[in-house]
Amino acid sequence: MSVWPSRHRVVHWLWWSRDPLARLARILLLPAGGLYRLGMLARARAYRRGWARVRPLPLPSVAVGNLSVGGAGKTPLAAWIAAFYARRGVRPGILLRGYGHDEHLVHQRLVPEAVVVPDPDRIAGAHRAMAAGAGVLVLDDAYQRLNVARDVNVAVVNTENARAVRWPLPAGPWRVGWGALGRADVIVVTRRRTPRDEAMRLGAGLARRWPNTVVAAAHLRLVEFRGLVSGCRRPLDVVAGRRVVAAAGVADPASFAVQIRGLGASVQLLAYQDHHAYSQRDVQRLVRGAAEVDYVVVTEKDAVKLRHRWPAPAREPLVAVLAVEWEWNGEAVERVLVALTARVDAS
Repeated sequence: MSVWPSRHRVVHWLWWSRDPLARLARILLLPAGGLYRLGMLARARAYRRGWARVRPLPLPSVAVGNLSVGGAGKTPLAAWIAAFYARRGVRPGILLRGYGHDEHLVHQRLVPEAVVVPDPDRIAGAHRAMAAGAGVLVLDDAYQRLNVARDVNVAVVNTENARAVRWPLPAGPWRVGWGALGRADVIVVTRRRTPRDEAMRLGAGLARRWPNTVVAAAHLRLVEFRGLVSGCRRPLDVVAGRRVVAAAGVADPASFAVQIRGLGASVQLLAYQDHHAYSQRDVQRLVRGAAEVDYVVVTEKDAVKLRHRWPAPAREPLVAVLAVEWEWNGEAVERVLVALTARVDAS
């Protein structure tokens, strides 16, 4: 059983369904999509020709982003890149637009060594990060932020999203066409619930089209659960054969439910809008769910908003912990990032 907000149901039906009515709706929206695509192409051309100003950043930088609306795994990948630099002794600064008031908390928890700066003005945020001791910048959700220069451009292509229609917003989920991958230094194909072979085929096709670009594939894999309040670590098989309420205020809640279901659990999905601000009523609903099923499981993105509001007497939810597991060409990605540290050392 799944409980979806109306917007999620409509969007999923519109962009993924083969129903004749969905096809008709997409066709009716195609003129608006064409205007949107023309606007994005004109914008990209203005920056490419130098008609629009591209502002420099004060530190070596890596920008991470995607071509479609949400759910590609850009935040886990940006956190992995920041942690990679932290392990090498370079303090990362993670820059975000600050939307939703949750992603910066996720980054602070995933990479405690980082300087995390939520600021729509990435230049101002970069200077704040540098003043706080950052030596390299990681820009989350910045592939389309063409007004800011970057040293390494990382495009994330999600295998699940690649199944959607290839039409621009609002007829489809695509902000820009796939040709925009031509400005990437690194393309990372991610998957959560699709088979590995499907991701590998997609990656191989992208590598043939852009032979001079590093193309890699990564599985955004569940590795363990942790108690929301206690932080106690629990193995994945703890939910096998159990009744689970999976609560997800993320861009692709269906993938989260499929991952939990793949562990052998019977799952009821509570899907909220991306960046959902949990009300007291929402919290009480989850508390009741915790009493009625074996486990409530939430994403890290939701946990940062629930952790300090969870009532002490109630049984705590489990937080699903994701890891970036490289399945193909991860070493090449690391070489690109290491090459950037030469600039960090020089500076």
